[in-house]
Amino acid sequence: MQDILNAGLALLPSSMDTPAARVLLLTFGLQESGFKHRDQLEKGGKNTVLGPALSYWQFERGGGVLGVLTHPSSRNHAKRVCDAVGVEPESRAVWERMATDDALGCAFARLLIWTDPLALPLVSDAESAWRLYLRTWRPGAYTRGTPDQQKALRAKFERNHKAAREALK
Repeated sequence: MQDILNAGLALLPSSMDTPAARVLLLTFGLQESGFKHRDQLEKGGKNTVLGPALSYWQFERGGGVLGVLTHPSSRNHAKRVCDAVGVEPESRAVWERMATDDALGCAFARLLIWTDPLALPLVSDAESAWRLYLRTWRPGAYTRGTPDQQKALRAKFERNHKAAREALK
């Protein structure tokens, strides 16, 4: 996992590579995919249709990908990332590449975090990390979930945040 974080963050200004950012990236990836599937529809490798969300951070083409490509605080960085990995800075091209390019997925995940106007939470602040996750990823499983499902997703996030902190010590 460190290799993916290193490769993705190397595509961005060094000021974006902080311990707090790394904990968030690892936590959000664990929450979204467990770093097991780059394709939301993957079913034992037999899926022949991509999406709707791709990369370990589960980006949707018209959601996070388009948002990072067009947001005033991330669009210039996103273009430089696309140039560096040789992909057209267009939502379909970036989204499709995310199915196989972990560095691109990581860089875009960091850029999505970058679009949030608030300061990054402290490494130990799981509550602020949770609120950042809800603001930036806007997980449908949470917003459409029952109170019990929401509670379970929040508990999963706590476990993932703790695991991320431990992994990055």
